Amino acid sequence: MKDIQKYQGVFPAFYACYDQNGEIDPAAVRKLTEFLIQKGVKGVYVGGSSGECIYQSVPERKLLLENVMEAAQGRLTVIAHVACNNTRDSQELARHAEILGVDAIASIPPIYFRLPEHAIAKYWNDISAAAPHTDFIIYNIPQLAGVALTIPLLKEMLKNPNVIGVKNSSMPVQDIQMFKDEGTRNGRPFVVFNGPDEQIISGLMMGADGGIGGTYGAMPELIVKLFELFYAGKREEARALQYDVDNIIYALCAGKCNMYASIKEVLRRREGLDLGGVRPPLAAYTAADDGAIAHAVSLIDQAVKRWVG
Repeated sequence: MKDIQKYQGVFPAFYACYDQNGEIDPAAVRKLTEFLIQKGVKGVYVGGSSGECIYQSVPERKLLLENVMEAAQGRLTVIAHVACNNTRDSQELARHAEILGVDAIASIPPIYFRLPEHAIAKYWNDISAAAPHTDFIIYNIPQLAGVALTIPLLKEMLKNPNVIGVKNSSMPVQDIQMFKDEGTRNGRPFVVFNGPDEQIISGLMMGADGGIGGTYGAMPELIVKLFELFYAGKREEARALQYDVDNIIYALCAGKCNMYASIKEVLRRREGLDLGGVRPPLAAYTAADDGAIAHAVSLIDQAVKRWVG
């Protein structure tokens, strides 16, 4: 019986960390890992959308994951997103992740070409076969991947004993219920992560075991508190904090720069963490974004004072 408790809780989606030349910065990766550990998160999701994975090479993604694992030293559950837009590179990253000892690998479906479901299943199973001793998590993000996880496709993937769960970033919370229901038939251990940060408590109400979020890293103590309130049965307080979190997210998205550029600037100002910028063609932070970022910093400070102390 697989251990799924390690997947229950708060999982910030790890950010790409660059130096002044736009190259992966191992020291910054280790600092961000330690920062998140000290904030009390359960684990990290490395190499996904927030990690700017589609703009990085295979060696860069390996280097980043290596430094996360070096810094974590078993103190975090580590899920490594290994998908590339071809099977060979994805398998290489999967093998590398298993050698490093990650808890799970994850993958979006192939993007750009519209593949039939049997081809998507083969792609995922081929990746999983490259890491045969590691849990596999399906990443459902139809708004970006262009294809959605369906129940027939999930049923096919459940034939693979390594498939342990779904990271669900579709907006309908009903999807969480459907995936959880299908995955846990016959007593199988199965986890579903809530993806949309704007609806964490809704996802938890519908059966999500944990959350993986791109904005968690900007305010980890608030997300940890939100989970604590929910599980303590303090639902009205949890809803009020969710509203505060949502307003912070809106502020992070209010500038002209990419949201992850905003988050990195917020972390630089609030925490002294220099994670660099974002990789082109993502829109970089400029002085034009100062107002939105200052507002986001203020909202986080106020919420932390109110909810965490």
